[in-house]
Amino acid sequence: MELHGPPQTESRSGAPARVAGLNMDSLSPRLKAAMDRLDARINWERLDRGAMRMDLGPMSDLTSRLGNPQAAYRSVHVGGTKGKGSVASLIGVSLEAAGMRTGRYGSPHVQRVTERVTIAGREVRDDVLAEGIELALDAQAGAQQDETPAAAATWFDLMTAAAFVAMRREQVEVAVVEVGLGGRLDSTNVLDPALCVLTNIDLEHTDVLGQTREAIAAEKAGILKAGTPCVSAVGCSSGTLEAGAAQVIADRASQLGVDLSHPEPAEGLTPTNEGLARRSLDSLGEAGWKGADGRPIGGHLLQSETALAARLPGRLERRGLQGVPVVLDGAHVPSSLSAVLEELRADRDLQGSCHPVLSLARDKDARGMLKVLRGHADRLVCTSVESGRHWPADELAGIARELGFEAMAEPDASVALAAAMARVGTDGWVLVTGSLYLVGALRPSLPTPCSPSAPTSS
Repeated sequence: MELHGPPQTESRSGAPARVAGLNMDSLSPRLKAAMDRLDARINWERLDRGAMRMDLGPMSDLTSRLGNPQAAYRSVHVGGTKGKGSVASLIGVSLEAAGMRTGRYGSPHVQRVTERVTIAGREVRDDVLAEGIELALDAQAGAQQDETPAAAATWFDLMTAAAFVAMRREQVEVAVVEVGLGGRLDSTNVLDPALCVLTNIDLEHTDVLGQTREAIAAEKAGILKAGTPCVSAVGCSSGTLEAGAAQVIADRASQLGVDLSHPEPAEGLTPTNEGLARRSLDSLGEAGWKGADGRPIGGHLLQSETALAARLPGRLERRGLQGVPVVLDGAHVPSSLSAVLEELRADRDLQGSCHPVLSLARDKDARGMLKVLRGHADRLVCTSVESGRHWPADELAGIARELGFEAMAEPDASVALAAAMARVGTDGWVLVTGSLYLVGALRPSLPTPCSPSAPTSS
């Protein structure tokens, strides 16, 4: 993620933290060698974040040493608690449809590190990303020799800088960049974007971002820049818990002279990801952006086929195994999981009972997630992935049992999936959720994709 650890270059274990299912063997030799070097750096995506030091100094120094690659193209910066990856992808494919050479950067990846960077709608080439990582590591080595802030750059700092370098090399016209965690001190916040986008505010990473929605909103509003328009869906739904957070964002926008606009709610409810992306595209058009045909950029670019092309791995992804439908979704906050389940409830292809396979990081609201599942399932399989940040399967199952579930604990994710499949029988379906790392671990064993529907609210 985006926050910075102690000025050291090795993880706490002294070795790279790997997650089952993440495919290193498929990488080119050059990218694999670059990743081996990079993985020696401290990586807060894999560790307990309690000891994080928050500081943009290392990233600012690093990009400066690289010639500020993020200044070589226009950019759109997308933050929020959930949906930011989908919104960024929807904006990106729409700009590409308008004839603009577009790059996109997001995190984390599900199986292959090249998922993080797309160029013109395709994953970045291995050797292009490898070159970016090599240059970022060389820049850090120079900072270590000179004893400047980039000496303390973390895995996410270096990967973000490498992505910016790769997009510069590939001569993108515009980059759509997803915030990693928070916003104010995120490694991506060295951007000077043409537009900022905020999806929503929910309680997440409270040990780092704050204990209230208002505190979290202040961190996420940290991506706002003086005079740069912002499109925000925060607080747009009726009866929302986000009212206080929306006021924090409005106050910050007023202080900076930011033109703050909002998408239209869908039938009086929370705006969809598509609605937010459309309003963002309209905002770019209002700022004078034009496509290759000379027409203003706008929401008209986001057609149904464009939305399908924006689908990301592990977000409402349909798979099948032995005739049983399996849905993969990395939802990790209660509101996101609720939206996913409501959408799936309406799917005629998912009949019978839901059998969840659940893994959660310790900084997630386990009880809140389980309470959401309680309305859709009465038993589940709890598992974990190879990360010190995740709940052990038996502890998570214990919480589930306290809430009335018939819960099985199975530490091995593959065995957990098999157990859920066995429970389905002839009627039902499996939901793999709670963590994109769990999705990444199980996705290779689910080779049969189903036809996806267009992304909406998740």
